[in-house]
Amino acid sequence: MPSQSTIRFVLKPLVFPASLGPLAWLVWAGLNGHLSANPLSDLTNETGTWALRFLCASLAITPLRRLTGWNWVIKFRRMIGLYAFFYGSLHFLVYTIVDRFAGLDFPDGIVAWSTARNLAMSVGEDIYKRPFITIGFTALMIMVPLAVTSTTGWIRRLGKRWAALHRLVYASAIAAVVHYY
Repeated sequence: MPSQSTIRFVLKPLVFPASLGPLAWLVWAGLNGHLSANPLSDLTNETGTWALRFLCASLAITPLRRLTGWNWVIKFRRMIGLYAFFYGSLHFLVYTIVDRFAGLDFPDGIVAWSTARNLAMSVGEDIYKRPFITIGFTALMIMVPLAVTSTTGWIRRLGKRWAALHRLVYASAIAAVVHYY
């Protein structure tokens, strides 16, 4: 079993940048022309796939700990869960900015309240009309309070209610898998 200092000063600092690897690869591939003929699809699909991978990895930590007795792996669950939220947010931002924003008309210019309103309406209509987007948006919205309350301060403030709230991760994971499918 690694010591607390090894986990804190060696393993976590290695896992943190490694978790940014998929984003670094996407940026590199985009800048060097290594995406497919449909780069929007590549960016959207890859960020979503990585969100789902990190979500599944965060859920796998507890069973892994119970099966192997490696209690130290629990120290990585929060970081992995926050990376799931990070990649899910990137997935939504790519969809919103690159897909929806690029498809707008700009009668009053790009920087105008009408542009923000039109973007919100475009995204809202898509969420309403397309069930898989509704489900994916629901998965992301479920993750928002989980990400916000993942700090030590929130854990202390919420007490036993924190664990009940964080069981919503299962609903988010189910919705994410349905969205992916």
